[in-house]
Amino acid sequence: MSDTNNTTSSIDLSRQELRDLVRAQLQMLLEAGDLAGAKAILIPVQPADIAEAVEGLPQAMHALAFRLLSKDEAIQVYEYLDYSIQERLISELRSQEVRDVVDRMSPDDRAKLFDELPAKVVNRLLEELSLTEREATAQLLGYEAGTAGRIMTPELISLKEHLTVEQTLGRIRQLADSSEIIYYLYVTDNALHLSGIVSLRELVISHPNKPIGEIMTREVVFVNTDTDQEEVARLIQRYDFLAVPVVDREQRLVGIVTVDDVIDILQAENTEDIYAVGGGVQSSGDNYFQINLLKVARKRVVWLLVLLVTNTVTGAIITAEEDILAKVVKLAAFIPLLTGTGGNVGAQSSTVVIRGMNTGELRSFGALQVVGREALAGALLGGMLGVIATVWAVMLQKDLAIAIVVGCSLLAISILASVSGSALPFLFRLLRLDPALMSAPFITTAVDVAGVLIYFNLARLILNI
Repeated sequence: MSDTNNTTSSIDLSRQELRDLVRAQLQMLLEAGDLAGAKAILIPVQPADIAEAVEGLPQAMHALAFRLLSKDEAIQVYEYLDYSIQERLISELRSQEVRDVVDRMSPDDRAKLFDELPAKVVNRLLEELSLTEREATAQLLGYEAGTAGRIMTPELISLKEHLTVEQTLGRIRQLADSSEIIYYLYVTDNALHLSGIVSLRELVISHPNKPIGEIMTREVVFVNTDTDQEEVARLIQRYDFLAVPVVDREQRLVGIVTVDDVIDILQAENTEDIYAVGGGVQSSGDNYFQINLLKVARKRVVWLLVLLVTNTVTGAIITAEEDILAKVVKLAAFIPLLTGTGGNVGAQSSTVVIRGMNTGELRSFGALQVVGREALAGALLGGMLGVIATVWAVMLQKDLAIAIVVGCSLLAISILASVSGSALPFLFRLLRLDPALMSAPFITTAVDVAGVLIYFNLARLILNI
């Protein structure tokens, strides 16, 4: 197994080195004015790798490098580029070049691009599209963002039950170039209601004269146009689909969502959740490292102020307990250990709960069941950490009573942190707030304030102060 992993890592590394080499050579040739040489080195390169090479060039070279590509290749490369570069190319390329590229993009990728562009630019581009592409794009933009209708593509092959296998294969040959995917074929009635699905494999192994109504599967898994995109992603992931059909309110087939769209969705949602935990420093669709620094600072300072207020409250509690600290100064040494451990335990609990919410793993569990389980986990963690902390405190301070205070406090704080870390995400979801964004600062607040109170009260009790 280790040999396989090492081989895979070596292949991945060499591919990355190759992409870096292409970018470096492309930049060197463009700087030297050798356009023919620059065009030649891009010929054997995959569109996704070309897009990465273009993104790595200085901004002034983006349009120049893009113009080296053939029309068909330019369309493929354009769909892989970051939205900020796509927008910049629209303003730098000639109107005809823009029209050719945007008109031949797949409708779902075009709709994603239009979501990122200013309204004036979108209106101008819509006017320049062909009638068919304009209608397809307008249809997608008419659905709410983040739904299956917004991310689907209407480019699919639909069939009627009476067609034979031979007739169907002929239709596939005729329409394959204009369809997003041909591995699944969808069967509809005269009113375009979805009635079945047939795979390309079934067509290939069936008798040419057999009607597809006899070989199609009538139990079709589908989504509605208003289904949340994360739910669509989970559905495709669960059933290992390459695509899932999308129907409107009248159950008419209007499009499909493909697995490549799902990968983009999962990446975007995971990135958004990670940044949310960091204080909501990224808006949907933004590249964090391209956001204006003032905007970044404005977003991050809100949560830092929350933590600042928290620390002020904690400090006020410590100040109020000066009489205890004056009598037993050794207690002060363990305050950072207790609050830090509590924050870490709470963060772990909130992370697994939020993750379970996003993946659907908690659907079969109630909130009380999850919180109870995390409370037990906190007790086990607190017990183990408490024993270690007690031994450590004895070694440091040579005082068994203080060590017992530290150990018992760590046990109580761990249970509290686990309960708050698992319960707060459920509370925020009930209040229709983002658990990933709201949980971290509130867990820190609860654990710090309550942890210090627990510590000093246990000290009073055990040390008889």
